[in-house]
Amino acid sequence: MNAEYQLTLPFVETESAEGETRQVLDKAHAQVGFIPNMYAYMANAPGLLDTYLHGYEYFRYHSRFTPIEQEVVFLMISRENGCDYCMAAHSMLADKQSRVPTKVTDAIRDYEPIPDDKLAALAHFTGIMVETRGRPSQKDVEAFIEAGYSERHILDIILALAVKTISNYSNHLFHTPVDDLFSHRAWEDKKASAA
Repeated sequence: MNAEYQLTLPFVETESAEGETRQVLDKAHAQVGFIPNMYAYMANAPGLLDTYLHGYEYFRYHSRFTPIEQEVVFLMISRENGCDYCMAAHSMLADKQSRVPTKVTDAIRDYEPIPDDKLAALAHFTGIMVETRGRPSQKDVEAFIEAGYSERHILDIILALAVKTISNYSNHLFHTPVDDLFSHRAWEDKKASAA
């Protein structure tokens, strides 16, 4: 769901970018092989995009989560924040890169029960972290640890929250159009539209 206000800053083309903006776009291209629409808008503030790229890469390669668990975390945060763009992108990544079972991805997208107890516990706790702004109850943490996670995993979720705050909020304000690559997994938050 986009913000009422839409930023008027331009879509930054790599070819015309200079200095720090060009450097961060080149870094982004090296990481993912193309410049997604989200990156082209975020490049208006090179530090914003660079911070996003660093945190995203760190979460992907150094968190204690498996690729499937990483995608569950990103999908849950994006769903809770109502980011249509990131839901489409992470649904495609879940399908093609992280190999998340489609039933799990679709359950998250559709607000349905997740057919895997451990992933359901991860999704639930991630949702609690978003809802409480990082203030889970003792009971919430105990259930998360009982499901097989650790306190270190909680810190990894905080890193994912930081990364998704940057991307979700930027997309809300830019009204970022979903790239063709992700469009087959476009998402509309039916819960938000019903409200």
